[in-house]
Amino acid sequence: MRWDIFCQIVDNYGDAGVCWRLARSLSSLHGQEVRIFCDDLPTLNLLASGVDPFIKQKIDIQAWEASYDNTRHPVQSPDVVIEAFGCELPERYLTSLLIAPIKPLIINLEYLSAEPWIVDFHTKPSPQSHGIPKYFFFPGFQEEVGGILIDPVPAEGQTVAKNIPSDLKDVWSKLRSHAKRVSIFCYPGAPLRQWLMDLGAIGEDIDILLTYGHAELLNLTGEQPIQLPGNLQLLSMPFVSQDEYDWVLSQCDFNIVRGEDSFVRAQLAGKPFIWHIYPQEDRAHEVKLTAFLDLYLEDTNPELRLAIIAAMTWAMPSEWFSTLNTWHTHAQAWRSQLLQNQGDGGLAARLLRFVA
Repeated sequence: MRWDIFCQIVDNYGDAGVCWRLARSLSSLHGQEVRIFCDDLPTLNLLASGVDPFIKQKIDIQAWEASYDNTRHPVQSPDVVIEAFGCELPERYLTSLLIAPIKPLIINLEYLSAEPWIVDFHTKPSPQSHGIPKYFFFPGFQEEVGGILIDPVPAEGQTVAKNIPSDLKDVWSKLRSHAKRVSIFCYPGAPLRQWLMDLGAIGEDIDILLTYGHAELLNLTGEQPIQLPGNLQLLSMPFVSQDEYDWVLSQCDFNIVRGEDSFVRAQLAGKPFIWHIYPQEDRAHEVKLTAFLDLYLEDTNPELRLAIIAAMTWAMPSEWFSTLNTWHTHAQAWRSQLLQNQGDGGLAARLLRFVA
């Protein structure tokens, strides 16, 4: 079938990351014809860089305007249209669907959530005045909902770094063999400076891998740069592709992630992590985080449960860092549970079955 995926980028990476991973799964694993119409092609292309050219060339990546500009890109009738995260279809594109001989199916792909109520709303119709059938599709961790994107499944455990991505070789050469590794990818509101100062006071040697732009976020080079204990080493990474970032997560002992795609990849890496969930003014993010933790911590002992909740809500590392080994064991078990739950192929496969 022909799939059109519409992606409007809100927080720079997460939305594009999900759309790209969905597109490559539909194309490379399920043999579907996929086009992505995106309002920020530079970001999307950066995330897609480094991917096997055979995989990338099968996906038609287009500017948002190309969806309705017949002089630049002739509109061909799709079988399925994905509105990623509730973005509205361009009016002229929608008009072309209305006059098409065969009407497509429109899917409103919602944000990933662990909240119980999504079970009741998953795959429910969303009647539209134009008459084209439209349905809600909720990604989630429960078996009754839309699943998560699991492609590619990362190797289990921290592998020996033999095939270091070329963009990361310089950074990787500076890592200390005996030090723990922590990667950081978060929103500006995180209390990073205080968090790192407290982490350094624990006394362990730790290498901190900062994703692109986070050195500026911490004011490492500007006025009043941060002064950290000598046992911490800060290393700034260049912008890396989606696959290269997945690899970084697998090589670290602890990860701080944000958004949706890196949140799932941190879990599939089987490592302890902090999910810096996107803050919302109505505090809805706190409800979403609590719902996830209810699932994630369902089988944990009270001590570990309290430690992980503290970490996820930005308590200082000295309050919970001693549980890291136990947390790692739990993270491995959660990874196995996720893969077992998604054994039917996860989000891409469940979408295909629903459409069929």
